[in-house]
Amino acid sequence: MTGARISSISDSSPASRANVAVGDELVSVNGRAPTDIIEYQQLVDAERVELLVRREGDALTRKVVIEKPAGAPLGLSIDSAVFDRIRTCDNHCSFCFIYQLPKGLRRSLYVKDDDYRLSFLYGNFTTLTRFTELDLERVIEERLSPLYVSIHTTDPQLRAEMLRNPRGATSLRWLSELLGAGIDVHGQVVLCPGVNDADALESTLLDVLSTYGSLASLAVVPVGVSDFSLESNMRAHTPEEARASVALVERYAALAREIGVRVSIAASDEFYLVAGLEVPSATQYDSLDDAENGIGMVAAFRQSFRERTPMSTLGTGFFQSVDGAPAWGYRATRGESGARAGASTVLLTGEYAAPLLSELIDEAGYERVSVRAVTNTYFGGNIKVAGLLTGHDLARALSELDEDALVLVPDVCVNEGRFLDGTTLEDLPRAVRTVPTTGFDLRRVLDEVAAPAGVPS
Repeated sequence: MTGARISSISDSSPASRANVAVGDELVSVNGRAPTDIIEYQQLVDAERVELLVRREGDALTRKVVIEKPAGAPLGLSIDSAVFDRIRTCDNHCSFCFIYQLPKGLRRSLYVKDDDYRLSFLYGNFTTLTRFTELDLERVIEERLSPLYVSIHTTDPQLRAEMLRNPRGATSLRWLSELLGAGIDVHGQVVLCPGVNDADALESTLLDVLSTYGSLASLAVVPVGVSDFSLESNMRAHTPEEARASVALVERYAALAREIGVRVSIAASDEFYLVAGLEVPSATQYDSLDDAENGIGMVAAFRQSFRERTPMSTLGTGFFQSVDGAPAWGYRATRGESGARAGASTVLLTGEYAAPLLSELIDEAGYERVSVRAVTNTYFGGNIKVAGLLTGHDLARALSELDEDALVLVPDVCVNEGRFLDGTTLEDLPRAVRTVPTTGFDLRRVLDEVAAPAGVPS
């Protein structure tokens, strides 16, 4: 990803009155060539903004001066978040899901980033193995907070082995520097059975309390293992292992509260589901900041559905990114599309979400509405989340449904009209309606197409 181009211009904005057009390349702002959207936003905050732009196909650049109140929006949207190059990951983690993708998918899916800027802008996790003194200086000076750091283990040798990178043994020193400078950091441990769980996990949790206690949160999530994994030591957790991991995490979460350290420690909802345990309610979490990472996602979705409340108002940070950052990758705009009516309504979703949706629909009293769990045969393994459903598996499920049913599909599995396997909505054997993946939006759509008994649609 190189360069920056204007993707849209807001009507009646200062930029709309200037000699710029969609597609123009942004060469410099106030004499500086910004390397990312963060720097760009700082530069255009001034009263007088001098742009150097190049029209597509032109060899020459031209200067455009825009005057506006300081702090007022310029009115330009840029098509990328990073203008130089994404800092790619040079780790080779055995549990990395990108290594578990089959060949032949679109190229963007194979990009591994380890860029602190994308961590700040989009909540991507970074291992800090490519972090530098200059990066630290910028983060502290510009208060790029919060950041999201993959910890996995605090044992230097084990971390280097898991990342397959010798810098994994030393890069957590940057975490200490960030926390010492008051930067909010959310940590994550991807737990792999027989590798960094059990005693290794307990050692990590002890180190978090003693050394990294000012973390905003620590999420412990299970490894995802697809049928495409070539790693002999990677496997899914057994229910017994999941229960042991949840118990250990809960014990240290309670200890953190007892001794008064800041960090909020929690296991992901998926761990509770694998263990066959009741997923915690919203009141059992200190916050729902990590719902997007699977910590309190079930609780947030349930509350959003029952109270008809947008999940973004629940403090989840769900599908949020820094204002001004272009919609990109997982954050790309999806929206609703497709069919609008049917004799009955069927919700297709992943195996993990199906029991929750069935519970909520029955509780709300919707008529002629059912939930169908779609087995992920494309990736296989323990992949059961809705976001990794593919057109391949949805097509199979659709062939088993009544032809006159309205089919709802979570939009989280569709990015810019395509599923992970490269198929599109148009490739499906019949029309479906995509629905934003929040409790509020599902309730809104169900009220429209299948009102509960006694409630007008």
